Amino acid sequence: MVRGVKYSSASVAAGFGPSAPGLRCGDADAGDAVLAIWCGRSWMEASESMELALAESDLELRFASFVEEHRERARRLAWRLVGGDAGAADDVAQEAFVRAWMGLSRFRGEASLGTWFYRILVRQAAHHRRWRQLRELWGGFGTPDAPDPTPEAYGDPAVRARIGAALERLPQGQREAFVLVHIEEFTVTESAAILGKAPGTVKSHLHRALRALRTDLADLAGGEGDT
Repeated sequence: MVRGVKYSSASVAAGFGPSAPGLRCGDADAGDAVLAIWCGRSWMEASESMELALAESDLELRFASFVEEHRERARRLAWRLVGGDAGAADDVAQEAFVRAWMGLSRFRGEASLGTWFYRILVRQAAHHRRWRQLRELWGGFGTPDAPDPTPEAYGDPAVRARIGAALERLPQGQREAFVLVHIEEFTVTESAAILGKAPGTVKSHLHRALRALRTDLADLAGGEGDT
């Protein structure tokens, strides 16, 4: 068999596998290049099928590598977006990775793999926040003292708690833009792509978020504590 090329049950039946009981050309699928040639299709058609299968295999390998490289960043970003709930952050990050994996066939390369994935994660975090608000409305829910999942935490815990609470009070668009740009250090352009908004809109969100945070945290200005 050709490494990296998908073979349907029909190609195995045709002799490209351990047994060859018969040949059914109508069973050839989009990735079955060898059977396509066997059934009399043009070399160009078969090559296109093979290239598609190889591209899909390469994308799966790239995504597996991406997961390894971005697991902690995804979890950290989710933690900040859901308001400091470590358990929820794990759930959101895991669900985002699963949804991205299941949706790889829809990835067309129009944006980077990272932009595409983080767009899914931000949506998943927003979905969780809406769900949590409903739970709180109908019976109380939440873990206000959940720890920061980052390996090390610096500065005064009380100050960090104040900043976290101030972020929670921002409107969703402002909070997402602020976290992506000023905490996770995505560029404005990258953040705009992740959020599906124009760069100018993201800049506007950032301006309003900074203004609101300065007002909310004015008493901390010039105080001690590394935040």
